[in-house]
Amino acid sequence: MRTTISAAAGLAVLAASLAVPAAASASTGAATRTLHLRKGLTLTIPSAWRVDAVRRDWLRVITGSCPTKGTDTYGFRDSGCRSFWILGPKAIKVGHELFQPYTPDGPFYPATDVGPCPVRKGLYIHRTTLAEKGLRQVGPGHKAYYRDWAGTCGPLGPGKRRAGFHQREWYLPTSKILVVDQWGTPGLAAILKNATWN
Repeated sequence: MRTTISAAAGLAVLAASLAVPAAASASTGAATRTLHLRKGLTLTIPSAWRVDAVRRDWLRVITGSCPTKGTDTYGFRDSGCRSFWILGPKAIKVGHELFQPYTPDGPFYPATDVGPCPVRKGLYIHRTTLAEKGLRQVGPGHKAYYRDWAGTCGPLGPGKRRAGFHQREWYLPTSKILVVDQWGTPGLAAILKNATWN
């Protein structure tokens, strides 16, 4: 088990360019668009998802409600913003507690203090435990280190568990890309598996 005692100051974005066209997905009929990322990685995502590329190496894909958008609390340490992150080298370099470089040995968490619960406002992360690990396909010819960290949330200090979440991570060390999802984003695993590389 791992106690998480840190949180990130504020986040930003991976240099990404978006291809504009919305095309109909043959399998679901849902409109999609392509998201071009570093090293030639291309994802096909629902066109309803919003891409926030505010700062280099911190790209946030907002998949639903995001009440913190436009507020001072918006960033990796906010609560309630349904989204996932696509992180580049600068974010990976500070991705562990005390802003140490990220490795798959612990959850991505660039900070030094107790972090807010990502799925419930007013609570804080108590513990994170490795629930699953292995390799996962990210497009043809690329395998990512996959980790699923089960987290619990409660009040500051001693207290009972009031909420839980899973932080899923796909790490591509050669390409220096890390995908972090704290919301169990539907379809994300398949989107990554079906990615392309140019």
